[in-house]
Amino acid sequence: MNSGTSLTMAPQSLPSSRMAPLGMLLGLLMAACFTFCLSHQNLEFALTNPEKSSTKETERKETKAEEELDAEVLEVFHPTHEWQALQPGQAVPAGSHVRLNLQTGEREAKLQYEDKFRNNLKGKRLDINTNTYTSQDLKSALAKFKEGAEMESSKEDKARQAEVKRLFRPIEELKKDFDELNVVIETDMQIMVRLINKFNSSSSSLEEKIAALFDLEYYVHQMDNAQDLLSFGGLQVVINGLNSTEPLVKEYAAFVLGAAFSSNPKVQVEAIEGGALQKLLVILATEQPLTAKKKVLFALCSLLRHFPYAQRQFLKLGGLQVLRTLVQEKGTEVLAVRVVTLLYDLVTEKMFAEEEAELTQEMSPEKLQQYRQVHLLPGLWEQGWCEITAHLLALPEHDAREKVLQTLGVLLTTCRDRYRQDPQLGRTLASLQAEYQVLASLELQDGEDEGYFQELLGSVNSLLKELR
Repeated sequence: MNSGTSLTMAPQSLPSSRMAPLGMLLGLLMAACFTFCLSHQNLEFALTNPEKSSTKETERKETKAEEELDAEVLEVFHPTHEWQALQPGQAVPAGSHVRLNLQTGEREAKLQYEDKFRNNLKGKRLDINTNTYTSQDLKSALAKFKEGAEMESSKEDKARQAEVKRLFRPIEELKKDFDELNVVIETDMQIMVRLINKFNSSSSSLEEKIAALFDLEYYVHQMDNAQDLLSFGGLQVVINGLNSTEPLVKEYAAFVLGAAFSSNPKVQVEAIEGGALQKLLVILATEQPLTAKKKVLFALCSLLRHFPYAQRQFLKLGGLQVLRTLVQEKGTEVLAVRVVTLLYDLVTEKMFAEEEAELTQEMSPEKLQQYRQVHLLPGLWEQGWCEITAHLLALPEHDAREKVLQTLGVLLTTCRDRYRQDPQLGRTLASLQAEYQVLASLELQDGEDEGYFQELLGSVNSLLKELR
């Protein structure tokens, strides 16, 4: 019994003693299988060139990054009053409040001043397009925009050119047409040369000479044309025309000179050197038609204004005596008013020039010295212009009286004593005062607060007050 029992118990204790080596063997088999599988799975990488593999991986990463960046290039974050997470590459509008969430590690943003933002948007229409555009989309749109703008500009230019061609013809075509018609296109210079030649030609008739001077006067009104007339010797030809025995030639020559002298210092200087001043004074001092003397006086005024050197020469040549004789002739009242106006202009011009030189010091010393050498007021006093001007106040025209009153006013300092000794002047002023009081009251009745006759009345009252 004991041996049977031991035989039956042995098989139960045998597995327990052999399980440990068996488990270890099984574990080794599983490890070998796992290693074999792993090595078989990475065979591709083991057989790949390490450099090429690294390059391909880098290109894949760069391509992926460019695609992500391109997709997000213009994506704009739209903040609200709540915190929202910011995605990489999103643009945050100005005025937004941004923070870093320490719990999640993400950047978040929201409106910083919600009330202020809303107030700024009141009455405004927002057109926010939530679609995003890639850089390539923008480039394409910009290219199309430029192309469209160039096409539009090209269309406008072509339309404008077509309109100009419709309204105007090319100069070559016009010249061709004029050539066929035997018409020659001339410049102003060429026209003036032709007119001077016509005037200076001994074969030209009196009518042709007068017509040439009449046309020439039109061109020399322009300063450049007057200087061009000087450049080719035409000015001296016209000045010499003042010596003509024909009154009409003198008249129209003076007409041309008056237009050329006006506000043209270069021409004025050449005219003085060419003897124009002496010739003009001779015509005024001799017996000539009234129309000729009008044009000559016009030329003299144009030559003297704003030219102190000519004014001094005028006084030296006895110009005040010539003018005094002129205004005292019968039937020359129109000339008398023009002479008085000239004297008024010359006196005030010198006064303003000296005042301007003291205040601004912009005038050249040479010109200021020339004005100081023009002793006009003493010459007027010596030549009896105080009385002559006072007697001209009896002229019936209101315009003439206005100019005489202005001249009496500027001569008041020099002629005060002589004015007070002239009883006729006092009676004339009193008569004018009564006349203009009536006319001024009528202006006031008509609602004119600053009428013409009120100004004349003021000038008369001012003179009467100064002479008391």
